Amino acid sequence: MSAESKPVFQKKEISAYEAIDEAQKIAFAPLIFQAVRTMRELGILKQLEFHQEKGVTAQKLASELEMSFYGVETLLESGMSCGVVHMDSDACFTLSKIGHYLLNDPMTRTNMDYNHYVCYQGMFYLEEAVKTGSPSGLKVFGEQWQTLYQALPHLPEKVKQSWYAFDHFYSDTAYPAALKIILADGPETLVDVGTNVGKFTLLAGHHDPHLHITMIDLPDQLQNAIRNVEEAGLLDRVTPLGIDLLNEASTVPAGADIYWLSQFLSCFGKDEIISILSRIADAMEDNSTLYILETCWDRQQHKTSSYSLINTSLYFTAMASGNSKMYHSRELMECIQKAGLKLSSITDDLGLCHSLFACKKKG
Repeated sequence: MSAESKPVFQKKEISAYEAIDEAQKIAFAPLIFQAVRTMRELGILKQLEFHQEKGVTAQKLASELEMSFYGVETLLESGMSCGVVHMDSDACFTLSKIGHYLLNDPMTRTNMDYNHYVCYQGMFYLEEAVKTGSPSGLKVFGEQWQTLYQALPHLPEKVKQSWYAFDHFYSDTAYPAALKIILADGPETLVDVGTNVGKFTLLAGHHDPHLHITMIDLPDQLQNAIRNVEEAGLLDRVTPLGIDLLNEASTVPAGADIYWLSQFLSCFGKDEIISILSRIADAMEDNSTLYILETCWDRQQHKTSSYSLINTSLYFTAMASGNSKMYHSRELMECIQKAGLKLSSITDDLGLCHSLFACKKKG
């Protein structure tokens, strides 16, 4: 186990011109995002890919797609400015390598859809969220919820689809490797805390036919997991438990072999994390193990991954909870220690970007 972080963002000396150039990219970033996303949605990037060998003029592209020349040309010029498309001396456009990934890379598509459908409108209220410590942007979907997790089952279908696609894209890559670790010693009981739609419960249940699982989540959210478990024929070995862990009077089942938290602690502020972990510690036996699967921005192999995680924290600030984020691993370790637990191991680089923290009860 290594508690050491990987160096990520280091100070870099640049000229004044380079600095103001980067500043303008940030200033226009919201417009660029929508221009490129629109090019993808309208089929412009796809049509450019079709004409990749010789290129195509804006006029011809507009005719082929039955759109206005003005609109297509404006979007192409925006795409050219940010390196998504290239234009030659004959005013013919081709798709750049960046454009290729924006069109074809599943991770990039998932991230763009998530930021557009889930985050974009609510980010207008980021300043208010920072001042108030509440997810002020959530009101774009309605005023009746305190957190996005309460709202999730009731959100518009496209928003839900984008949220789940984003959440599952990353966890799905880590689950198989994590499963081998946590089930290596043949545990008999597992508590899946924050089960979401029950994906890990389903994997674990199919992996070990003798494993009994309790899945915990908010009552509304839990209905999706129950339906999925029932359809999979596992309901005889799975017990659903609908509770709100933000309620400090709530408790988790005692004496389980394994307690499992996947992408869960990033949904809460530090005081809430300590409270939740403390109640899990109270429920644990000496031979119980708590496994925490999280995406810590300081433990990534690539700078791009750290960049993406850090900026995903803005979603938590404006939309989800108002007080949580993608944590530095040091912060999680401090919460683990304060909750009466001791860290026994950390396994990095599971899937695309996850770390697995294994914890035991102190003493």
